[in-house]
Amino acid sequence: MTNYAIDDRLARRNSIILAGAQSFAGAMPTIVVAMGGLVGYFLLGADKSLATVPVSSYVFGTAAMIYPAAFLMKRLGRKLGFLIGAFGSSLAGLLSCFAILQGSFWLFCFGTFLSGAGQAFVAQYRFAAADTASEAFRPKAISWVMVGGILAGIIGPQTSILTKDLFEPVLFAGAFLGQAVLGLVGVLFLLFLQVPDQTKEIQQQGGRPLVEIVSQFRFIVAASCAAVTYALMSFVMTATPLAMIACNHSQEDATLAIQWHVLGMFGPSFFTGSLIQKFGKEKIVVLGLFMLAGCSTVALMGIEVANFWIALILLGVGWNFAFIGATTMLTDCYHPSERAKTQATNDFLVFGTVTIASFSSGGILNAFGWEKLNWVMFPPVVLCLLLLMLQAYKKRTAIV
Repeated sequence: MTNYAIDDRLARRNSIILAGAQSFAGAMPTIVVAMGGLVGYFLLGADKSLATVPVSSYVFGTAAMIYPAAFLMKRLGRKLGFLIGAFGSSLAGLLSCFAILQGSFWLFCFGTFLSGAGQAFVAQYRFAAADTASEAFRPKAISWVMVGGILAGIIGPQTSILTKDLFEPVLFAGAFLGQAVLGLVGVLFLLFLQVPDQTKEIQQQGGRPLVEIVSQFRFIVAASCAAVTYALMSFVMTATPLAMIACNHSQEDATLAIQWHVLGMFGPSFFTGSLIQKFGKEKIVVLGLFMLAGCSTVALMGIEVANFWIALILLGVGWNFAFIGATTMLTDCYHPSERAKTQATNDFLVFGTVTIASFSSGGILNAFGWEKLNWVMFPPVVLCLLLLMLQAYKKRTAIV
């Protein structure tokens, strides 16, 4: 074991730097989510069923770039890959701004697709922190990075609110100019990152075949919980701004709902790692899944602003517990030489599922309404709980 894994000094330093980068580079998705559906609504004609396509394009961009980003960073290093991702997201913000000014819906969708591609690199921040951490510190390293999302939850929505009218009478274009600036600030943080290169021995080792790794039951459970958790979060979050507008709530209320949601996503990261150390990964994932079910329960109880806000806070906190727990579970499934392909496969499954959920969100909302959309949440949650119960049973029988 290397020295940096023993004393965790480098892991702590990198976690703090990545948390700072997460605060700004991670704030860009909140702009796309909060504004994307509304931009689509106003750019489209009579048929509003495609209004959430810009947000779905963003998610698809992330899924499409997961493997290229992982293997680019394996060749060029984490730091350079992260810098490329943050700078690329900044350019994507400029393109989205230009598309809105030109009134081009499909060019705007391409801009959000490129924003999503940049976020494929941001999705690897948590793994970069874990890579230099000891097994004991790993849950905290992941959580520390996610803490940066607290500032992201404030910076992103407030950037949207303050800049959306910058090019009045064309609405929302200024918010994506703000996205471009946030990407550049993220670049400044990443310049201070120190990620040791893998040893030549590790780089030359291929490890086990990917099929063998992903066929492990613990990988199936970890990846399933991560994918379902992220997909359900995106499914409800994507539809919420449009649902709130349809319920005669203001754009500011919808944007602030996303802000509270993002704070719920990342605020618990101050203590999620400690909870995982104390109670175990699986128990925290279970708690998160119950909170996701609680989100839909609250949403089904009414359509007041408070219902939307409380539901989205529960959605965010539930995502935090379940996703960080599932990510920590995943780190037990591979050896160092198998890291890149395993992490990439996991994130491809996660964001591929999220893409499907995001694309279907607008159509389900438009066709069946907010109530039916929330009922969709329960079966996947039950499925993940059953998988975790089966894993616990297999562990007990193996011990016996």
